[in-house]
Amino acid sequence: MLSNIKFPAGTMGLAFTVALAGCGGMQQGNAAAPAPATPVPVQAPAALQAAPVASPVRVTNAVAPVLAYADQIRALQGSELAQEITRLNDSPVPDEQLRLALALVQTRQLYDLARAQELLQKVLANSSGEARALHPLARLLAARFAEQRRIEDQLDRQGQQLRDAQRRLDQTNDKLEALKEIERSLTSKPGAPASAASHGRIRPATP
Repeated sequence: MLSNIKFPAGTMGLAFTVALAGCGGMQQGNAAAPAPATPVPVQAPAALQAAPVASPVRVTNAVAPVLAYADQIRALQGSELAQEITRLNDSPVPDEQLRLALALVQTRQLYDLARAQELLQKVLANSSGEARALHPLARLLAARFAEQRRIEDQLDRQGQQLRDAQRRLDQTNDKLEALKEIERSLTSKPGAPASAASHGRIRPATP
């Protein structure tokens, strides 16, 4: 069909030139089309990122045995308590130092209470892992022993004041008895000559 159409002179060359230009433009447009962009992974905010899971830590409960010992030591008295104190004496182990402090306060003696406080300070000053596990219990016992010592000191002062008052009362009673003895001696001496005179008087004769 196209072969039967007649173009004017020069028109055929112009049409061929335009066709080539159109094809070139299409190829250039296809070449200039951008390639599809590669998706960039979006990073979650730091606050939403999952925290690393810490490995489980096995903690040894060193406080429970000492608390059980505190409950048992209250039943000991006399020679049994003295033997237990002797057994624990001069031990450098922190938990045994706490046990010794608990045993010492059972004697109800002020100097043993002071020694128990010194043992607690040794445990608190110890930076080893075994001692650090016992620090909360040592601080609790230190506060309790300090309050107990305050009460013991107050009772001791009151007892000393009572003994002083009793001594002054005894001295006053001794002085009072001495005054009574002097009074008795003074009242008995004038009576003796009067009695002798009455016996020596001559009675008048009966008429």
